[in-house]
This record gives sequence, C-alpha cells and structure tokens, in this order.
Amino acid sequence: MIFYGWRIVAAAFVVLFTAYGAQYCFGVFFAALLDEFRWSRAGLSGVFSLYAFGYCIVGFPAGRLTDRWGPRVVITAGALFLGIALAAMAFVTRLWEPYVLYGVLGALGMGTAYVPCNSTVVKWFARRRGLAVGVASTGGSLGTFALPPLAHWVVAAVGWRIAYVGFGVGVFAALALAATVMRRDPTSMGLSPDGVEVTPARPDARAGRAWSLGRAMGTSVFWLIAAAFTATWLAVFIPLVHLVPFARDLGYTAGTGAWLVSALGAGAVVGRLAMGPVSDRVGRRPALVAGTAIQAVAFLAFSAVQGLDGLVLTAAAFGFSYGTISALFPAIVGDFFGPDQAGTLVGFLFMLAGSIAAWGPLAAGLVYDATGGYGLVFRLAAGANVVAAVLLGLARPPRN
Repeated sequence: MIFYGWRIVAAAFVVLFTAYGAQYCFGVFFAALLDEFRWSRAGLSGVFSLYAFGYCIVGFPAGRLTDRWGPRVVITAGALFLGIALAAMAFVTRLWEPYVLYGVLGALGMGTAYVPCNSTVVKWFARRRGLAVGVASTGGSLGTFALPPLAHWVVAAVGWRIAYVGFGVGVFAALALAATVMRRDPTSMGLSPDGVEVTPARPDARAGRAWSLGRAMGTSVFWLIAAAFTATWLAVFIPLVHLVPFARDLGYTAGTGAWLVSALGAGAVVGRLAMGPVSDRVGRRPALVAGTAIQAVAFLAFSAVQGLDGLVLTAAAFGFSYGTISALFPAIVGDFFGPDQAGTLVGFLFMLAGSIAAWGPLAAGLVYDATGGYGLVFRLAAGANVVAAVLLGLARPPRN
C-alpha cells in the first residue's frame, strides 16, 4: 500500500502548481494592463510588491493555523480568497483597484499555499524529506512553466478581462479539491514519517525535543537563516515580474517573454527534483550554498545578455537556483529545529524574509524608470546572493 504521505505530496503539488502558476501569469497580464491603461511600470509593479508583501505576512498566521487546525481548512479558505481576487481583476479600470483586489485580497489567498503545503510535507517525511519537498514544490515550477503561455494564448484569444475570470474560477476549483486530501501530520492517522519509524542519519537533521518559535528565536542560527533568505529573496521576484517587459525592451515580443518565464519554470523543475534528493545525501547547507551561487551568476548574466539563446539559458539557470532555494528552505528549517512546529517556524521566517523581498519588483521598476534599464538592478541582485551564500555557509544546527 502506498504511504499516505505521497498523497500529501501530490495534493501539495496541485496546490503549488495552481497558485504559483497563476501568480506568475502576472507578467503576462502586466503587459496587457500597461497597453490598456498606460500606467507606469513602477505604479503597476507596486501591485505585485504589495501582493508579495501581503502573502508573505499571511504565511506566518497560516503556518500557525496549519499546526493547530491542519492544512485542509487553511488552504480551502485561501482558495476562496484567491479565486475571487483573480476573477474580480477583470473589472478594474483605475490603478488603485488592482492594489485592493490583487494586492490585498489575492495576498490573503496566496498566503495559504507555500507555508501550509511545505510545512505539512516536512512533517510527513524525515529520511526522504528533501525528495518529498522537492517533488511537492515542483508543482510551483511546473505551474510557472505551463500557465504563462496558456495565459498569453487566452489573453490574445478572448482578452485579459475574460482570461482573469477563467483563471479565478479554475484556481478556486483546483485548490479546494486538492485541500480535501491534506492531513496535518502522520500521527493524526496513526502513522509515522516515511511510513516507518526512522532516525535521520545526517547530523544536520537532528530534531531533539520540539523547538517552539520563542526558543528558536533565542538561537543565533535562526537569525542567520533569516538573514540569508532575506538576502537571496530580495531579488527573487524581480525576473518573475519584469522578465516579459525586459524581453520587450530587447526587441522581443510579449509571447517570447512568456516563453522565457516558462524556461525559468522548467529550470526550477530541474532544480527542485535534482537538488532535493541531492541534499538528502550531501546535506541541506551545501546544496543551498550552491543554489545561491548559481543565482548570483544568473543575475550577472541577465545584466549582459542580448541574444535569445542567452536569455533562455539565463532564465533556465535562474529558475534552477530559484527552485533549489525555495524547495530546500522549509527542509533545512525542519532539519535544524524539528518538524513539530514547522508551520510556525517556516511561516515566521517566510514572513520576515518575504515581506522585505516583496518590494524588490517595485524597487526594480523605480530604478528602471530612473535609469532606463535593468543593469544596475541585476548587479545588485547578484551581490545580495553572494551575501546569502556566505551566511548559509556559516549556519550550523543549534544545540538541543
């Protein structure tokens, strides 16, 4: 009989595929909204920054509620918020309306995806935690690969307003259905992690007695991890929002830009699937250091690349690093502090790092409006990832 934890992984895969796929269609709708209303890039980028800030903040209470109530209720409530927000975007006419609908209401829904799904998978696995989290989070990358070209095709065929309604209905249905499979942890079903009683083999996977948020916050490594992920996530949203207009600045069509987002998603799929099991063997820290180093190189390449082949390769390399980092972040928290309060701990760190990083697209838009290009933005992003790699290299499990 198949261990129920793999059903949890499958349900998390569907939730992340749908939520993140819809999220990164924003770049496609971004171009359509610019053409329709002639808003500034900074003004419209601020919508996504507010949205990203909001859903990172929501990640903390969503994680705590997942630890307390389980993921089904939390994800179903989020499905309702996100579905309504996307459908309502079809009716916007003034710039403040996307800020309310997408930036606030959509953020409430999206905040119930990453933290509840990944922290739940962390609880269901120990020995194969990297593999399980990697497979589950691959859903987000495949959604990033599959849905932006679909969004571009639908927008071209029926217009962005009808496309938003369709996406809202589809997102609600998929998330609500997947949520019915989710369960809080294996003990709630009389099971144990991985389906058998296991003792993690690696020293950086020690659990000891449960770490509460307050106790974890008393350790230096907790804040070292927080600083590292803040540094790398400062730049992570920038290509996901600005890649389509960046491609257009280089002379390519919006459709080509959408396929570049897909190349990013394909690279993220490889990063999650490859580096998850690799991290089970070599350790989470070395895998994460490699991911941040690759992301630094990718940003430097973005600042210099011109040809389409180079753009595709750079987007895929960025996606690989992005997939690696986002997949292994919950896993290293579970390794260092145990799975019992994973929702609360991951949620707090996600809130802290993500709420700062959320303003990256807005800053990039402001720099673009001031300088007429993205070169400075990409070079600063590369430097932030170098800092993150150094901080992660210094991190060690706390004494329990």
